[in-house]
Amino acid sequence: MMVTGHRYITRDPAILSGEPIIAGTRMPVRAIVELWRMGTPPEEIPDHLPHLRLTEVFVALSYFSDHAQEIQGLIERNRGMTKSK
Repeated sequence: MMVTGHRYITRDPAILSGEPIIAGTRMPVRAIVELWRMGTPPEEIPDHLPHLRLTEVFVALSYFSDHAQEIQGLIERNRGMTKSK
């Protein structure tokens, strides 16, 4: 597991090819960002993903703020994978 400099965000090459995830879960930062971009307020994201705490949601959004290009690339890659299935 690799530290990212953001509390609660880690990378593990064995999980989702090492993309940033919430520590202790398989939840990618990109999934939280996508919910937020669809208009879900951060405070309501734990209602949709009850295994997350609000703190983790805000840290994921902070990570996105610092790494927008990386996360956008992961979102686009994931959408491409979904379309090809």
